[in-house]
Amino acid sequence: MSKRVPFVIKKIEYCPECGAELVIRNGAHGPFYACSCYPSCQYLRSLKTQGDGYIVKELDGQICPKCGFTLVLRQGRYGMFIGCSHYPECEHTELIDKPDDTSINCPQCQQGKLLQRKSRFGKTFHSCSCYPECQFTLNGKPVSGECMFCHYPLLIEKRSSQGVKLFCASKLCSKQQFNEIEKENE
Repeated sequence: MSKRVPFVIKKIEYCPECGAELVIRNGAHGPFYACSCYPSCQYLRSLKTQGDGYIVKELDGQICPKCGFTLVLRQGRYGMFIGCSHYPECEHTELIDKPDDTSINCPQCQQGKLLQRKSRFGKTFHSCSCYPECQFTLNGKPVSGECMFCHYPLLIEKRSSQGVKLFCASKLCSKQQFNEIEKENE
């Protein structure tokens, strides 16, 4: 049983090395272009588009700091980003949504600050700025303060149907913090 390509390409392309016609072949990683004079010419080219992303919109008035050409909004394999219009000659890129820099010190190493980051699945978390040395991470939003039970120097903000509540950031404690008004009502 032969494998068939699920699409038809009507445009005939020629090999840039020997000038022979390019044909579509199937490999372990999917279809690709190959030279029809195969053993003598071993030219190959992927059918997939390149991973540098396609241009969504040109950003008028914004200039690349490296080369001076205009910046464009691109869609890449990891989402949207801003890049130079003269890619690959100029490889300047910028993030669209820059991470929030908190002024809260890391409770584990006491040297770094907690930074907002994104996981490979797109979820936000906070981690220490001294990452390889200190591997402290939080899934919630950090709030400066001290736990009233274990005196851990960091709290986490959690949102629920009852509103925003503060909890201890220590995995050993994790108790809800009460403010003075809530203590009087109980």
